[in-house]
Parts: sequence; structure tokens; C-alpha cells
Amino acid sequence: MPMTRQTIEEIFSMVLKENASDLHISVGRHPTLRVDGSLLPLTQQEIITPDGAHDFIFSLLTEEQQAHYLIEKEMDFSYNFRDHVRFRVNIYHQRGFMGATMRPIPTKIRTLEELSLPTILTDFVQAQQGFFLVTGPTGHGKSTTLAALVDVINHTRADHVITIEDPIEYLFTSDRAIIDQREVGIDTTDFHRALRSVFREDIDVAVVGEMRDSETISTAVTAAETGHLVLSTLHTNNAAQTIDRIIDTFSPGQQDQIRTQLASTLIGIASQRLIPRVNGGLIPAVEILIANSAVRNLIRENRTHELDIVLETGSEVGMVSLNRALIDLVRRGEITMESAVLYSSSPEDLQNLAEG
Repeated sequence: MPMTRQTIEEIFSMVLKENASDLHISVGRHPTLRVDGSLLPLTQQEIITPDGAHDFIFSLLTEEQQAHYLIEKEMDFSYNFRDHVRFRVNIYHQRGFMGATMRPIPTKIRTLEELSLPTILTDFVQAQQGFFLVTGPTGHGKSTTLAALVDVINHTRADHVITIEDPIEYLFTSDRAIIDQREVGIDTTDFHRALRSVFREDIDVAVVGEMRDSETISTAVTAAETGHLVLSTLHTNNAAQTIDRIIDTFSPGQQDQIRTQLASTLIGIASQRLIPRVNGGLIPAVEILIANSAVRNLIRENRTHELDIVLETGSEVGMVSLNRALIDLVRRGEITMESAVLYSSSPEDLQNLAEG
């Protein structure tokens, strides 16, 4: 059954009404929202047919994008709904049918305080140069945290900032800073080429939506070495895994060099999870690694397995392990102990902290 424009607008309106984090369009299912981490089918809507999925997805695309999608079978882009909200969209094929996942991007960039993020994160964006990463699983707020940090720069530093995104998510209005936003596929062909160009664009800060390959990582680290502040995200679970993932992206013959570069340029890693709140909604638990001399030595000497010890003993300088962040939320009554155990990477150590 075809899908009418009215039905499409009703679905978008439900995304806003339910404050959903994602919308799924999948053949054989009702349109489905993700609300507070759980899937919620819109049972008042018809089950999506192949024609309905086609109508929904093609209503989002220009003719040029339609042609590209039919060839490539998948695409990332952004979509504006009535100028009320922008969506980050991924469309794809599954079992020969069209499908889509859409994530609403708030028009207002929320502050660190509004996001319940630790204020120590502002220290990282006061640095004149270095490499800072926001990490965590998919859907746990990395892009939102990165946008909040860029907005701190926007309002406090008279700098030239270039973002490289696929697609552009949050839209910034330049304040003290000049913020230029480049979208892969529209303004540039790929992350690596755009990042390489920043050396000729008189920039102070480079914001890379995601570290996807060794070329991008190598250029980002070089930019940090040559006097720029570089901010980015990576899909990893903790600080130690982040270092290992970056180094393992390179061939064995290149790993010593990137390890040395990373040891000298890294200023910190924030690894976050969004945890269901007792009173509804989600709240971040954030592991914070500060690249002090001890951390730099461990990276340089290929002893990243010892970073967890540094995190546990580095509270005096502002470091926070994920378990300590979780226990703090439990003690404040924000989350349950059951949720903390579920999201902890080492539940036994978490229990010991709780009893200590």
C-alpha cells in the first residue's frame, strides 16, 4: 500500500511528540520509535509495505539522491522536516527492500550542564593544540557531547573552526569563533581530503565527525602535532580500547610511529554511556582519561592494558573510571544499581566499589 504525505507527516509528528531518539522504517513492521532506549511500535499506523517504504524514503530525497541511492543501495544525509527539526538519516536495502533509520537532531545545542555532563570537559577545549576524543557505543550521545564542546569554543574563543561531518548534524551560528561546516559528499569528497585541506585554511580547531580509517587518523594526529586542536569521535567502549583501536588501524610497520605521535598529541578521552534514569529519560555516565605524563608513557611503551589502573588512581587530577561514574549516579539516586551493573564493563569491580 502506498504511503501518503499526510501519513509521513503524522509519523514525523509522533517522533517529536514522544521525544524519540530514532525512527525506524522497516518493511513488515509498524513504523517504530526508540524512546528512552526501548523500541516503541506505532501500532496506530499501518504495517509498512515495500511500496510504503519506497514512498517514505523517496519523499526525503532529491532526484539526484534517488539516482545515487538506487546504485549504491545505501546513503547518509540530513533532512529538514518543516524547518522544525533536522534528521540524520541512513537509508539502506535489506532482503531487497528499502529501509531507513532517522535520528532527530535538536535545533538548540544544549550546554554541558543541560546534558548533565562533567564540567571538566571544558578544560579540554581550552587547549591550544592536541587531540581529544569522545567515544562510546552507537546511540550514546557522542555527537551531542561534541556539539556542546564546539559551542563552548564558539562562545569563548576567537578562533577559526572547521567541522567535517557525514552528514552535518547540529548547525552552529558563529559567535566569537568563525565556524565553517563541511559535509562529506556535498562540500568535500571524503574526511581525509577535507582534513588535509585544513592546513591551508588558517584554522585553529578541526572537528572530525568520526575517525573511520588510518588516513584520517594519521592526518588528524599530524594536525594536532602542528599546533591545532582536533576533536573527534570513535566507536569504542573505553579509553584503553580507544588507544588500541587507533593503533590497530595501522599496519604493523606504522604502529610504532603512530603510537609515538599519539603519546605526544593526545590530551584526553571521554567515553560515555547513556543510562536510563530512575525518573525517566537518560543520563550520561562518563569515563574521563586525562593524558598526563603517566598516560603518555603507557601509550608510548605499549602498556595500554595498565590505563585502567591510572584511571582508578587518578581522581585527584580529575580522572574518572566508568565504574566510578556509574556508582556516583547510583549514590545520587539518578540510576538503579541494576542499570549500573548492566552498563558496566567490569561488574565485579563495580560491586566492590559499591561496598567500599
